[in-house]
Amino acid sequence: MKSLSVFTSLVACILLLALAGCSTGGVFTSGNVTDVQLQRNNFKIVARGVTGEASAGYILGGTFSVGMATNTFALVRVSGTGMLYKEALDNLWKNIEATYGSIEGKKVALINVRYDAEALNLILYTSPHISIRADVVEFTE
Repeated sequence: MKSLSVFTSLVACILLLALAGCSTGGVFTSGNVTDVQLQRNNFKIVARGVTGEASAGYILGGTFSVGMATNTFALVRVSGTGMLYKEALDNLWKNIEATYGSIEGKKVALINVRYDAEALNLILYTSPHISIRADVVEFTE
């Protein structure tokens, strides 16, 4: 009878931990309503292959990617904010400005945007890593 009580307590603790855990999911899509036509000679390439990256760390969980979506389920986040796509894009723009100067007031656009995701999955720890790479053009007209 005592072993049943211990088993019931253990199951209850696992269920509580599972329900109190955290999860994150996201997808980076570059769909927009603006159609940029690079057919005329009215732009110059400002930067090539600029990257922005972000990662997070979680305890007792896992990370997986399906297509462009990366999902993490875990008990506790121990590093990063969990907003990987936002952080990666913010870092991309910071890297552009650090290398090529301020873009304030300039007519620029990201082109050839590429997205990569990887995950480190260990038994007790998981860490998703997002990388966004793009070229930057500035319109001259």
